[in-house]
Amino acid sequence: MSQSPAAFLAEEPLRTVAFAATDALLREDVKSLGGLVGEILAEQCGQRFLDDVEALRRSAIHRREQQAPVAELADALAGIETLRAADLVRAFATYFQAVNLAERVHRIRRRRDHERSGDGAQPGGLRAVLGDLAREGVSVEEVAALLPRLRIEPVFTAHPTEAVRRALLEKERLIVRCLMDDIDRGRTPVERRVDRERIRMALTASWQTAEAPPVKPSVTDEFEHVSYYLAEVLYRVVPVYCEVFEEALREHFPGAASLPPVLGFGTWVGGDMDGNPNVGAGTIAATLAGQRALVLAAYRRDLTALAETLSQSLSRVAASDAVLAQVAAYRALMPTAAAKLHPRHADMPYRNLLTLMIERLWANTHEDREGYPDAAAFLADLDLIADSLAAHGGAHAGAHAVQRVRRRVQCFGFHLATLDLRQDSGTHDAALAALFDDAGWDARTPDERAQRLHALLESPRPSVPHLDAAPAAKTLAVFRTVAALRPRYGARAFGPYIISMSRTAADALAVLALARVAGCVDADGQVPLDVAPLFETVDDLNASSATLRALFADPVYRSHMAARGNRQLVMLGYSDSAKDGGAVASRWALQQTQIALTQLARDSGVQIAFFHGRGGSVSRGGGKTERAVIAAPRGSVDGYLRLTEQGEVIHRKYGIRALALRNLEQATGGVLRATLRPRPPEPRESAWRAIAAELAGDSRAHYRALVHEDALFPAYFRAATPIDVIERLRIGSRPSKRAGTGDIGSLRAIPWVFAWSQNRAGLTAWYGVGTALERALARHGREALAEMARDWPFFGTLVDDMEMVLAKSDPGIFERYSLLAQGLPEGDLHARFHPGIAAEFERARAAVLAIKDETELLNGDQRLQQSIRLRNPYVDPISLLQVELLARWRAAGRSDDDLLNALVATVNGIAAGVQNTG
Repeated sequence: MSQSPAAFLAEEPLRTVAFAATDALLREDVKSLGGLVGEILAEQCGQRFLDDVEALRRSAIHRREQQAPVAELADALAGIETLRAADLVRAFATYFQAVNLAERVHRIRRRRDHERSGDGAQPGGLRAVLGDLAREGVSVEEVAALLPRLRIEPVFTAHPTEAVRRALLEKERLIVRCLMDDIDRGRTPVERRVDRERIRMALTASWQTAEAPPVKPSVTDEFEHVSYYLAEVLYRVVPVYCEVFEEALREHFPGAASLPPVLGFGTWVGGDMDGNPNVGAGTIAATLAGQRALVLAAYRRDLTALAETLSQSLSRVAASDAVLAQVAAYRALMPTAAAKLHPRHADMPYRNLLTLMIERLWANTHEDREGYPDAAAFLADLDLIADSLAAHGGAHAGAHAVQRVRRRVQCFGFHLATLDLRQDSGTHDAALAALFDDAGWDARTPDERAQRLHALLESPRPSVPHLDAAPAAKTLAVFRTVAALRPRYGARAFGPYIISMSRTAADALAVLALARVAGCVDADGQVPLDVAPLFETVDDLNASSATLRALFADPVYRSHMAARGNRQLVMLGYSDSAKDGGAVASRWALQQTQIALTQLARDSGVQIAFFHGRGGSVSRGGGKTERAVIAAPRGSVDGYLRLTEQGEVIHRKYGIRALALRNLEQATGGVLRATLRPRPPEPRESAWRAIAAELAGDSRAHYRALVHEDALFPAYFRAATPIDVIERLRIGSRPSKRAGTGDIGSLRAIPWVFAWSQNRAGLTAWYGVGTALERALARHGREALAEMARDWPFFGTLVDDMEMVLAKSDPGIFERYSLLAQGLPEGDLHARFHPGIAAEFERARAAVLAIKDETELLNGDQRLQQSIRLRNPYVDPISLLQVELLARWRAAGRSDDDLLNALVATVNGIAAGVQNTG
């Protein structure tokens, strides 16, 4: 019997799913959207196709609920026609799209429920955190002292495993708008029918739109993608965030100073040169120009709306002399624009001034002399209007709207987002070797290189033997571009210059030397950039204190630091350190590094600020930001949070305005708590640290024995994961590998983690952890580790993250991927590797359950447990289709484009279902 479209994905006849009462409306939304998906599939592909999808869904649910063998479901998919397989994958992915949006909207609904009940303070939000701090005895003076140095700065990066097309983002926004309009079921039946048709239109158009463009995106395409979140979402959120923060301050800390600008945003798109030959001086210039154009256009729209609002007439109310004088000055400055002012508006000073301000912004766009010299001058005009309104009864006649624009200008300036620059230390060394005509430069000791660089840095007119050396041309062009554009775009337009794979003090001196050779210095002869070493491997993290101590002892570098306010930014690499030594060793090295460098800062009389290079997955430092901040070592936060946001994390956290606001509040709340009331000293912590060090050593040894020390493991990895498909994805401008031999070490961390999430193993997060925890339980007992998980945020967060990844992993599905490693030229690698990996998974699972004293994973997080349970039956068929298609594609020599396109669809579908993938 055919399944009716309305029943598709809407009913669960094979299982009983108990939703909490607070989630009843979420269930309704999922049911409604699921019914729509079914109707669309029947319309677009026919009833028989819908029946096939429904049969697969039922089989997948049966397999999960009855714990049936994976083979039964896999056999049902064997031999499926390629294009049919691609459509099946898109069908389940369309469901995920709908459910993901419903869940995000439900998060907003829960926030609204909090605001309507009790005191209205949602846990983790600014009102709740400031209320807790006030009750804990934090004084107004403490808060007032912190606010001027409080800084929250998410940095958006291009992501080579996820990038939702702009066309699909717009359709998602329409669906969200419809769901939000009926979030409390206040719509009339007619309005609800109209909303349903709008959602149907968006979902159908999405079905008919390819998920990825036919060509690999350029850096310009990546800029447009990230700019969507900056200019369309966060531009609107910033003033609301400030209002929420100010209201919470007034409630709990009356008398505290007014809120200064605490938010800023950064980007790597257009400035991240590390391993990307498509990025350089040209993309830096284009990105800065593009960002300026976007933010100026946004300001023009704001001023146009303000001009409509601020229609005050001098015959009704006075305006300040300063406003009137500015109108007169602008009439003289821009007579052509002034001639266009409408005579009927002659007695409307605010409208006239705003109209002329718009003309100045147009002049900035065209780089005409009438433009504003900088954002501060533009802000000064807004201040004139705000002050005049305040003095002439305008507090409720437009002042609020002016204040919102002021908040945006304070945050976004004329640059929209700070552009970071990043390059590998090896590229700098290659450039210096060419400039010095020194083929042995790489072989020189750090001290030898530092001495040679000192001679260059201390010379009033630095010169090198081969200034026109070709290997140095691209690097010098970057610094020349910074020197040329900094006067135009301002100091805030450029973020730090980050040195990947930093290992010695000479790596930082190399940047200063190259900048000076290129003429990138200010009026005082100093390089006008913050130089930020990025410590990426476990060994480099462990050696970072010695590296920075040597750098701080260098008089040339200390002179540079003095010019930069005696502040050193240090970037911590979560991704490569975890790829190098496993998740536990990485986290422990990061924790120890922050402790050591915080103490070094005190000893050296400088400020060290940490920039956290986190990704979306647990293996790359992902997880809840506020928990990570609170778990950081005491004193390491100090009012400052800068972290990378990537790929699906950007989309999940910043795709919807209300959720973007919530995430910014939670991050700020974590920083406030960690700074104003850090955890008190804990006498048990020394013992806990000793156990953590054991865990790090044991897990790293076990992890490296498999990943880095077994010569056959790279071949197994390439067979048992879809890495060969990931390498062909057309969603990132940067290559998936660094220059190298093609082994695991040369593969970038993002596709490495992504590949292991695709095959449902999640190995990068837990391999080595099971062995380490099992040994720790044997040495110290369950009670000791349970106490650590309960009372030490560092370890508690680690265990919770492991539990989440283990719950999302599926050993049965992974085994199907592993079987692809049979019959390789290297032998039966499935038989060689799979038993050990499966055993390690069971060790990790058993250890986490023992520490938590539970019988099932995620018993303490029922909402996440239920979400995974609901999703798995829809991810499983996509995973098994991927295995089937991988085998065919590889057997055909990886030359069948239809198979590749179907495989790409499976990659996108699994990523949408599993989440936290890269």
